[in-house]
Amino acid sequence: MNPKVSKREALAIDKLVAHYISNKSLFDRLALNLATLFTENNETSKLIHSVKWRVKDPVHLKDKLERKLLECKERNITFDITSTNLFEKINDLAGVRILHLHTTQIGEIDGKLKELLDHELYNIVQGPFARTWDDEYRTYFQNIGISTEESKSLYTSVHYVVQPNHRTKYTAEIQVRTLAEELWGEVAHSINYPHPTASLACREQIMVLARITSSCTRLVDSLYKSRAEYQEIAGKDILKK
Repeated sequence: MNPKVSKREALAIDKLVAHYISNKSLFDRLALNLATLFTENNETSKLIHSVKWRVKDPVHLKDKLERKLLECKERNITFDITSTNLFEKINDLAGVRILHLHTTQIGEIDGKLKELLDHELYNIVQGPFARTWDDEYRTYFQNIGISTEESKSLYTSVHYVVQPNHRTKYTAEIQVRTLAEELWGEVAHSINYPHPTASLACREQIMVLARITSSCTRLVDSLYKSRAEYQEIAGKDILKK
């Protein structure tokens, strides 16, 4: 147990985790249903590379709740997560990750995603918003109507929090990111999450990987832009003939 968490607080957190475990099947179904929805729809499946989904490990939930509790204590505010609002306060108990190849696909993906969610009666309760540390991508997202937040974790991803139209209120997080960003995310998650690694070398290398990932994404974006320009020019030449 974290020494900064009292026995009474630890017991309250354990009860929250137990409440999640007893309802975990809700989130299993929600994540699977969303993943299936995106992969089986003809329009979205043409735009995306793949879809991953998962539900939160109870151990990771306990760790997250402890961190939120300690943050509240440091800020001298009330820790207000209860069994009644747990599934709305913690939005990533079910998570779906949509992976695509290049950045400029996100505008069309965003439109199709919203149409599909609306048709299937999912409410978007937060987002879309993009977390990014890159100024160029921040400008791109803002230009297509997606608000941005600073990413302290050196990754770029578009986030949605959705809620099914059910009597029980619970949510899932959808992230949309490129395959290159997924590489960084997986490596950083395994080494530097939920607690930063004590290795200075690893922390610095993760930062370097973030910049290499950004360069890789830019190169892929440039390849698709070059192909589009070539096809446009080639098409005009054919018409002239």
